[in-house]
Amino acid sequence: MSTLNVPPVPPSPRDDAIQLHTAFKGFGCDTSAVINILAHRDATQRAYIQQEYRTMYSGDLLKRLSSELSGKLETAVLLWIHDPAGRDATILMQSLNVAKNLEAATEVICSRTPSQLQYLRQIYHFKFGIYLEHDIERNTSGDHKKILLAYVTTPRHEGPEVNREMAEMDAKVLYKAGEKKMGTDEKTFVQIFSERSAAHLSAISSCYHSMYGHSLKKAVKNETSGNFAHALLTIVQCAENPAKYFAKVLRKAMKGLGTDDTKLIRVIVTRAEIDLQYIKGEYLKKYKKTLNDAVHSETSGHYRAFLLSLLGSNQ
Repeated sequence: MSTLNVPPVPPSPRDDAIQLHTAFKGFGCDTSAVINILAHRDATQRAYIQQEYRTMYSGDLLKRLSSELSGKLETAVLLWIHDPAGRDATILMQSLNVAKNLEAATEVICSRTPSQLQYLRQIYHFKFGIYLEHDIERNTSGDHKKILLAYVTTPRHEGPEVNREMAEMDAKVLYKAGEKKMGTDEKTFVQIFSERSAAHLSAISSCYHSMYGHSLKKAVKNETSGNFAHALLTIVQCAENPAKYFAKVLRKAMKGLGTDDTKLIRVIVTRAEIDLQYIKGEYLKKYKKTLNDAVHSETSGHYRAFLLSLLGSNQ
């Protein structure tokens, strides 16, 4: 469930483009006006605003925003302006090729649904002229590379149907491939985690716990490590409860000394139109503090105002 607060009767994209242009004019930018418009428009509306801006002012709104804003606010707004698939493609291109942030790339790939991944691959090729698989191939290695490639290319069922017997069988196979033997049969983990639906993986996890007395997550932590473990853990946790997974990611971004703003921005911006309301609920349940309050204490200025606008009401 989205946290996006769009006006019941939003202004026309033309009016929004005019208001943005006005905010950019003169000495300095009226940043509050920019936030008040863009943080309260959905992906379709933002796309229309960009079209109108190009038509009326013969300029690229992204480039203009980049020149008017700075720092963390600029990063957040420029990421937000995209539609979801274009945003994911941008994150992956930067994290695989520029920042070499394999944690971010792994999170994006392993938390998306098969249909989201299919569309993402098309957009990635359209935007950058290279296949996502090629960039994964060039920038990752070992079992981590194998799971990412398998996960983006293997078709998976998206429905809720589960064959309980098959789930039990898969749990046994994973146990034999991991905890029961010396060493780990990584190939089996890659195959099951990339081929089974989210509902089926969730059932495997439940069977694993009842059959062996602890979670599949714990087994993955015991048997694998590094980026490969991160990929498998992301897949299984998002199969069970994506909102709970992202609440943990946000907590990690804000815990301890300093804030991981890249992670904070990535999760809030990418989930705002999907399930941020559920993430807020999971955050409150687990950490006894609202996500809004946590973000408020870790950020400041217009950057804080923008993130809090995307988060919606404090509950």
